[in-house]
Amino acid sequence: MSLDGVVLKSICNELNQLILDGKIDKVYQPENDEVILNIRSKGSNIKLLMSASSNNPRVYVTDSSKSNPANPPMFCMLLRKHIQNGKIIDIEQISMERILKISIQSLNELGDLTTKELIIEIMGKHSNIVLVDKNSNKIIDSIKRVPLSLSSVRQVLPGLEYKLPPSQNKLCPTEINRNDFFNIINRDNKDFKVYKFLYNSFIGLSPLLAREICFISNIDVDKTINSLCDDEKEKLYLGFDKFYTDIKNNNYNPTIVKDSNNYEVISFSCVDLNQFGNLPKIHYDSISVVLEEFYLTRDKVDRIKQKSTDLRKSITTKLERALNKLSKQKQELIEAEKREKFKIYGDLLTANIYQIQKGQVEIDVQNFYSEDLETITIKLDPRLSGSDNAQKYYKKYNKLKSAYELISNQMIKTEEEINYLENILLSLENCIEVNELDEIREELVNEGYLKRSLNKNKKHIKKDTSEPYHFVSSDGYDIFVGKNNKQNDYLTLKFASKEDIWLHTKNIPGSHVIIKSQNKEVPENTIIEAAKLAAYYSKAKMSSNVPVDYTERKYVKKPNGAKPGMVIYDTNSTIYVTPSLDKISKIKKLK
Repeated sequence: MSLDGVVLKSICNELNQLILDGKIDKVYQPENDEVILNIRSKGSNIKLLMSASSNNPRVYVTDSSKSNPANPPMFCMLLRKHIQNGKIIDIEQISMERILKISIQSLNELGDLTTKELIIEIMGKHSNIVLVDKNSNKIIDSIKRVPLSLSSVRQVLPGLEYKLPPSQNKLCPTEINRNDFFNIINRDNKDFKVYKFLYNSFIGLSPLLAREICFISNIDVDKTINSLCDDEKEKLYLGFDKFYTDIKNNNYNPTIVKDSNNYEVISFSCVDLNQFGNLPKIHYDSISVVLEEFYLTRDKVDRIKQKSTDLRKSITTKLERALNKLSKQKQELIEAEKREKFKIYGDLLTANIYQIQKGQVEIDVQNFYSEDLETITIKLDPRLSGSDNAQKYYKKYNKLKSAYELISNQMIKTEEEINYLENILLSLENCIEVNELDEIREELVNEGYLKRSLNKNKKHIKKDTSEPYHFVSSDGYDIFVGKNNKQNDYLTLKFASKEDIWLHTKNIPGSHVIIKSQNKEVPENTIIEAAKLAAYYSKAKMSSNVPVDYTERKYVKKPNGAKPGMVIYDTNSTIYVTPSLDKISKIKKLK
């Protein structure tokens, strides 16, 4: 599912149609590794996204917007200086590599016309965006600087000559003929599977498209090169030639393939993908739309995971401490439960005080609390009198009695804290927007788990309030699912009416779920669907037969002083469901 050289060629073709001769109005850098150019071209405003993200490197035309930092990064300021108000005069792909070069003509400080090249290298963790002076071929700067300490093979630093990434000794598939193809097959590793031979031999070909060439050639992808007969080699060449003839002629058919539930994107390309059989496919007019569909949510989730790493680590550490604390408290409680024997010792010593002599280390007495009246041995402090020894055991009893009550109360608080921290970790998993992450961080500051940032120069920007998930049941009832504690409190305490149905996993951290009852009796099927959502968006997501409590909202209350998202309820029923993505994907989702 990578953005390979073939896909990049279709992107290059699309960009030539959309932004060639366009003027760069604005340059933004919303992320450390991402740049957006606002381009005025052919009477339209177009946003070109370029990302050197390690996980999701890409370049395409986008319709989505991102918030920008209050203070633009240095690379953004450099781009504004060199290419803002410039004209795009050329867009080309280097061979069939995943490298795109955009040439931009602009005036320098002296008013002279200069040409800069913005080079986007899509190479996984080595992806980069490099600004080069065309005349001198010197690097002006890059979004990721690569010094000698990071790479001894190729440095990317201001002032150095720009060099292409090291070649992998592959051939350009658009430049070979029939004889070249057969020469490569006959001299290549005979034990290679056919599709591996293809993507290891030719530039810009991914395993996905290598399999597609095998499919259209009617060749089994798992066959090895040495097992192919001459007819099969001929069919493979004809399929290969047909595939690349379409690419050379810019005949594309941007396609997305979804899973059998038509829910999740499992693959994409700029050509039709026939290897997936009867799985649902969607064809688009634009490769940029395909890439937006595929990458937008993935990139958001990936960046949120990166931004929440410190938060997740902090909460996990606090959770581990709370769990250790609870373990010790349970041990102390077991010790405190043995307190009754010390009261019995005190009573027996008092009853037999006339037998105790000072200096005695133990005494055998008859236990009149036992039905069998057995004899027990009680240890004594030889320095104390019989009365003082009895008082010592009474004091120990009273101390453990007080400790039992104290530890019991402390355990309740510790268990509440563990439940709260587990809910926070679940909320972090549910985050799909940066403002949702900010809400969790703000909540933790308010609850005293994090310190508030003291950055005086930071501008306070009013942030949009995040919104819960919104589903519609098969019976037409609206179902809302909270993603974090703030949303949970809002849904339960402000949004829901008294007659609405409230659901939550039983004694398991999870989201609050609300069914809008519409002043009617909610059908059983809607309750089952809502229960599946409650189980899916909980800690028991991967479990079976998950208990989910449900009741009318009027029976749910928030105790005074309770942490965000924490409520109590009664008059409830319990339903058992098994959550799965399969089942959830069948419930209509609005947002």
